[in-house]
Amino acid sequence: MSQDAKSNVAVFGGGCFWCTEAVFDELRGVKSVVSGYAGGSTKNPTYEEVCGGRTGHAEVIKIDFDPTEIAFKDLLTVFFATHDPTTLNRQGNDVGTQYRSAILYANEEQKREAEALIKELNDSKAFGKPVVTTVEPLGEFYEAEDYHQKYYANNPYQPYCQYMIPPKLNKLHKQFGELLKSHGKT
Repeated sequence: MSQDAKSNVAVFGGGCFWCTEAVFDELRGVKSVVSGYAGGSTKNPTYEEVCGGRTGHAEVIKIDFDPTEIAFKDLLTVFFATHDPTTLNRQGNDVGTQYRSAILYANEEQKREAEALIKELNDSKAFGKPVVTTVEPLGEFYEAEDYHQKYYANNPYQPYCQYMIPPKLNKLHKQFGELLKSHGKT
């Protein structure tokens, strides 16, 4: 993939990819959100391998976005607001490096923006605790198995989804209404 092609891709790990996919799917300017694995060493990892913590990968989402409609900084802001970036290798009951808070940058500009926002959040003590989100080079992205794609949309009544995802979506709607695809539509 050329550098230009990567510039419109953002890759975030914020715990379970079912949760993060559901959030970013609702943002205007987001063309697609794909659940997958990145940041590890095993080639073509499976869900079971990643969940077992043996591959070094994180559960991530790859966001293809139009920067004329939504800025990378807006994506970062939503990312930090919709998960806990202060817990090391943990989101709720999901524990392990595969659930780490991570930004996998596609280029140096994304790296600079991510590091600057983390510094700003830490300096302002926005979360009351230090942000532990890693900033890592993207490397290889592996698409997760088909049944993980659009998981919340396809399984809204699954107990984990019912418990974990609505609070994130409520926060998204309250804090970032102007960034939603539905903004201004009646």
